[in-house]
Amino acid sequence: MSVKIANLTKLFGSQKALDGISFEARPGEILGFLGPNGAGKSTTMKIITCFIPQNEGKVEVCGFDTEEDSLAVRTQIGYLPEQNPLYKDMYVREYLTFVGKTYGITNLSDRVDQMISMTGLEREQHKKIGTLSKGYRQRVGLAQAMIHDPKVLILDEPTSGLDPNQLEEIRNLIKKIGKEKTVILSTHIMQEVQALCDRVVIIDKGKIVADDKIDALTDMGGSQEIIDLEFAESPTIQQLETIEGVKNVSHLGGKKFRLFTQSKKDLRPAIFQWAADKGLVLLEMKKKESSVEDVFKSLTNK
Repeated sequence: MSVKIANLTKLFGSQKALDGISFEARPGEILGFLGPNGAGKSTTMKIITCFIPQNEGKVEVCGFDTEEDSLAVRTQIGYLPEQNPLYKDMYVREYLTFVGKTYGITNLSDRVDQMISMTGLEREQHKKIGTLSKGYRQRVGLAQAMIHDPKVLILDEPTSGLDPNQLEEIRNLIKKIGKEKTVILSTHIMQEVQALCDRVVIIDKGKIVADDKIDALTDMGGSQEIIDLEFAESPTIQQLETIEGVKNVSHLGGKKFRLFTQSKKDLRPAIFQWAADKGLVLLEMKKKESSVEDVFKSLTNK
């Protein structure tokens, strides 16, 4: 029931979208797969789901090779892509029945009932998909991804467009599913990662830059200081990066910045002196606790 990826490389012309990445998604865990836009997340998911082939490396899903046994792989996977492809002229129940028939599901009517109940589509089941809100279309997409009871579930931005109440319901559903299946979850919402994921893989420019459990990942921030600054007159990021001991700088908007240091050494006295030397007035300076979002920014904000 696991997904194993070894030395995976993908080229698009001369561009290397994936550069020899390796990781494993195990049964009973929800794996957060994170990275900035263009990092290689969607390419990896398309290879796992047999939409596109790799140039080098090996991918196994539940023991089946994606190149040698692609049909067997597809029976093991449920996939909800970021751009949720639905037949908008079909009714919800009609569509789920259609998808179920392609998998040859027995007792299909009962399985459709189960999926409609599980994803909260009871009131919408007799409506055309094209008339549904984006949030309910996401629910239909999630229902079709799970209708054949796959062992591996791959979700690309699954909570996009959901309101706060729907968000909580879908999160609880994903948590429940994650106890029994292998779930790979891609999202840009860091709060969602901390709420749902057992482990996180971060990819940047086609390479894996982190692979660890959530607690261990946030502890990575323990080897550095994170300092928030606000100025009366804003310096540039390039100026802040000249402060000795500063690793990365993020602009928080307005005249606010976040500094990631290279060690646990307290740089606040040096920052204060630097600002004084530059004739800059510091309105606020404070240290903050590390989060998955901070680690993500530190690793990918080059």
